[in-house]
Amino acid sequence: MKFLRVYILILFFSWPALCEPTLTVVTELSPPNQTLINNQVSGESTELVKAIFAKANINPNIELYPWARAYNMALKRPNIFIYSMTKTPEREKHFHWIGEVATYQMGFVKLSSRTDINITSNEQAKDYKIAVQRNDLAAQRLTDRGYTVVYTSDINKSYQLLMSGKVDLIIDDKNYIAAMAEQLALDERRFSFTHGIDFLTMKGYLAANINTEKRYVDALKKAFNEVMVTPKYNTVMLLQRP
Repeated sequence: MKFLRVYILILFFSWPALCEPTLTVVTELSPPNQTLINNQVSGESTELVKAIFAKANINPNIELYPWARAYNMALKRPNIFIYSMTKTPEREKHFHWIGEVATYQMGFVKLSSRTDINITSNEQAKDYKIAVQRNDLAAQRLTDRGYTVVYTSDINKSYQLLMSGKVDLIIDDKNYIAAMAEQLALDERRFSFTHGIDFLTMKGYLAANINTEKRYVDALKKAFNEVMVTPKYNTVMLLQRP
């Protein structure tokens, strides 16, 4: 009888933890927003996502993938969340949009040694080969405007193509080059932000597959409204402004 009481007490006190759901959240490597440290997904936007899930009493299982794979998982599977994704008319109907967790001012990045590349307008970049991540908004907008693009699986691969001279330019935020160089164990001085792209100033959202259970979406939207008024949220979003 004594052992039965102990077993009941263990179940009673562990019940809240057992009741907390664990949901899959997917993202890509994109320092400093999404980084991988000791096999744990971290970074500025990741901390905001974790805070939102904590407020909602939901456990996030955050997994890092190439962007195209992460996007397809979130597009096709219920109860899958994704960040930091830009809202577009094409994407809007396929996802629930929880809230903004990142700010981007993207532009053209070259090797500093390429003194032959001097871009002062968007149109001038059409003379060069540009690496972009597949299914990324930059890929879509540059392709639609007639740029010469090479599709990659993730930002890491884009930097590798730039370093090897297989492309002339990549797309990144000038505020993120240092963090990306550190992630790749490279000297940030090897890269130069050469020109900002006006049509690639955007916000990155935490979003969910459109068929995600309503209770999760409602809980996370409510949690986001609480997190967005905290000093932590304002600090992260302010640091990411161009």
